[in-house]
Order: sequence, then C-alpha cells, then structure tokens
Amino acid sequence: MSLLHVRRACALMLAALPLLLPPADAGAAQPFPNKPIRMIVAVPPGGPADTLSRIISPQLTEAMGQAIVIDNRAGANGNIAYEMTARAVPDGYTITAVAAGVAINPSLYREVKYDPIRDLAPITQGISVPNILVVHPAVPAKSVSELLAYARARPGQLVFASAGNGTSGHLALEQFRLVAKADFIHVPYKGGGPALTEVLGGQAQALFSIALTAIPQVKGGRVRALAITSVKRSALAPELPTVAESGFPGFEAIGWFGWVAPAKMPNEIVVRFNREIVRILNLPEMQERLRQLGADPVGNSPAEFAAFIKSEHDKWAKVIKQANIRAE
Repeated sequence: MSLLHVRRACALMLAALPLLLPPADAGAAQPFPNKPIRMIVAVPPGGPADTLSRIISPQLTEAMGQAIVIDNRAGANGNIAYEMTARAVPDGYTITAVAAGVAINPSLYREVKYDPIRDLAPITQGISVPNILVVHPAVPAKSVSELLAYARARPGQLVFASAGNGTSGHLALEQFRLVAKADFIHVPYKGGGPALTEVLGGQAQALFSIALTAIPQVKGGRVRALAITSVKRSALAPELPTVAESGFPGFEAIGWFGWVAPAKMPNEIVVRFNREIVRILNLPEMQERLRQLGADPVGNSPAEFAAFIKSEHDKWAKVIKQANIRAE
C-alpha cells in the first residue's frame, strides 16, 4: 500500500471515530429540573390551598428555574388530587398542595385509593389556620358558655352549618359536640363560603368557620365571634378566647395546608423543595401577607410534617368513629 493510500485510510478512520464513540455526556442525567413542574391543588380556584399555592408559586418558579404550573383538581374532599399524586411518577415534576383532608379522608370515606402515610412523601406544612366559632347576631350568646346554655334550653334546635362533611369546621363541631355533650343540628354545605352565607342570612345560627373567611365578616359586624379553635390566641384577634380556655382544656381543631409528593421521590429532590418552600415562607413580607389572611406560617421539615400528618390521622379517626361520621 502506498503512503498516499495509508494517509487516506487514516483520515477516513479519524473522520468515523466520532460516530463510533458515544457523546461525552451520553447517559448523563440532566440537572433537575429541566422542564415545568406541576403543582396539583386539591381545591377549586380561590380556596385557601389555591391562594397559598399562587402566593408562593412565583418565587418558587424563580428558585427552581422552571415554571410552577397550578393544576386545580377539586372533588371528594381532595381525594381526587391525593389519588392522582399517589399514582404520579416520583420524578420531582409533580407536587401537591394538600389540606387537612389528606389525613382525615381514610377514616371518613369507605373507599380511599391512597394511604397518606405509605403513598405520599411529605415536603413541608405551609400554614396553620384556626377555625372561629361564629354566630348570627340574633343569637344572644356572647361566649361559649352562653351559647351552650342557649342550645341546652332549645335541644335539637340550634343549627350549625359547615363547609361539608369531614372538613375541619365539621370535625371541630363534632369534637365540640362530644366534649360539650350538647345537641346541635348539623347542615353541611358545599364549601365554607356557602356555609357562612347561610349564617349571615340567618338560615343557620352558628358555624366553625376558617379564620381566612370569618375574620372580614366578624370585623364588619355581620357575625359575632365567640372563640377560636387554636391552642393559643391569635395575634389577628387577641381579644378572642380559645375554646380550650372557655371550659374545654386541650380542645384544638385547626385547618392546615402543606405540600407532598408521590412516595419514593428521590430524597435530594424532597430536600430541595423543602429548602426552597421553607425559605419563601420565612421571608418577612410573606409572613406578613399570610398573617393578614389569618394564617400562621409553619415551614417544618419533611420528618416533622410526616409526624404531624400521622397525629392528625389518628386524632380525627377517633372523633369520626365516636361521632359515627361517614362521607359517601
């Protein structure tokens, strides 16, 4: 073979070499995230979990470097969203804003296709929101004890509205009924807004209403607040006693919201979401904005949120069983 032919053969081999060798980054995982992230929200637009999600999503978008796309999937007290989350691919591209129902529903519904302990990876609790016991102005009671005296003088006549079976306000009512040994009529509605509207109109006399919804009506004098369901008094209404200090020590019935992911999502992704969301919740302007809405920012660790979900599940399972509550 001539020198010319050798040179041509070498040139051809060198030209073909890139085709024979894999690219330098072939098989290397692209950094997370590299596409938009879906945030499932278990309530319709305008609900507290939706409001919270939309408040933090712009800053979470900036922190993650990818758009956070809100996907409202309301229905069955959140079961539709929670079941979707349990079935989602645990790759970090689906997280879900959850409410208290995520821990309550397995005790409330006959068939729930997820286990909040086994099938979901807690990220962080976002906020805690107390309920406020409010009454129509025509009800003469100005304290919890006066309301109970009024109800006991009219057994089976005092109508309590609620946002629906199994909601935090309904369970607050059932817990109150059990500890107070009082006889109330419970009328569930399709949401906290409709329930409060019925009390405002006098069709129902009382309601455990989530603070975000109740406080504007209390300040406007359209309903009277008797007590708050948190362990401690709220800075938003420090003059309002707790149910616990109104004769029922240990009473607590709060609404809460947070974020979870499908189980088996890589721990490093859970940790990153936790770090960024907690940082956003701790921003002074975010804390002030949430408190103006009647919410107490939390921002705990995944382990702390997991323990809280377990405690809520166990606590309300007992109340649901005692009160014989069932949602279909």
